[in-house]
Amino acid sequence: MAVTVRYFAGARAASGVDTETREAATLDELVAQLVEAHGQHLERVLTACSFLVDGTTTRNRALVLSPGAVVDVLPPFAGG
Repeated sequence: MAVTVRYFAGARAASGVDTETREAATLDELVAQLVEAHGQHLERVLTACSFLVDGTTTRNRALVLSPGAVVDVLPPFAGG
């Protein structure tokens, strides 16, 4: 099932892309694919990231992704 991944701030810099489409059944499977494709720098960033799946915050990596889901990768933001 195709899902769209949108990267923000440091996650965008670490992945080198703004958006991409992947085939993944769960958030955990998706994260594994992203690390495999983009390497250790993104892996380090992802450990601090939160995820929005279709606009809802989740840290549940076992979450089943719906076909057409949009996953936003959000690194921590500094206040100021």
